Amino acid sequence: MNKQHVIEIMALASGITQREAKLALNAFTDAVQVTLQNNGKVSLVGFGNFSTRHRAERIGRNPQTGEPLTIPAANIPEFKASKCLKDSCNSLS
Repeated sequence: MNKQHVIEIMALASGITQREAKLALNAFTDAVQVTLQNNGKVSLVGFGNFSTRHRAERIGRNPQTGEPLTIPAANIPEFKASKCLKDSCNSLS
């Protein structure tokens, strides 16, 4: 499923136009992105949590030459699914 499919489903489920659904989806993703950039956390009860974690600087290897190189530290976005979402995925089998 891609973004356009999500927009179509949102529009059908809520009775709004696809343009309005696209605006709503973009507003949601922008809000999550800004919150994570500010080291915040987004919790959607029954769905999951978006957060960031810090990954320390480490030494890696160039796959072509085998030379060591430094991979810089970074903040990595994470998503942890809620128990409800996990259970709903497993009940389909």
